[in-house]
Amino acid sequence: MASFTLTDLGNRSGEVVEAAFRGPVDITKRGKRKFVLLTAEQFDRLTGRGTQRAHRVEDLTGSERSDILAGLDAVAQDGERDD
Repeated sequence: MASFTLTDLGNRSGEVVEAAFRGPVDITKRGKRKFVLLTAEQFDRLTGRGTQRAHRVEDLTGSERSDILAGLDAVAQDGERDD
């Protein structure tokens, strides 16, 4: 993993960003790792953002099913009003 100081980040930001495109980059202050710079895609993959999850109806609780059906009914009623 590439490593740069906070001073490097200020003085050589282009180089630091280019390194981040290749992989996570440690940003250090006084020899200690303080931050890790990574691309938005890398962050999303690590945090699970941007991923869609599917659930089976059979796995829902009764109240979850009721909430979903109520939401679908509300959307359907709004659609009927727009016609």
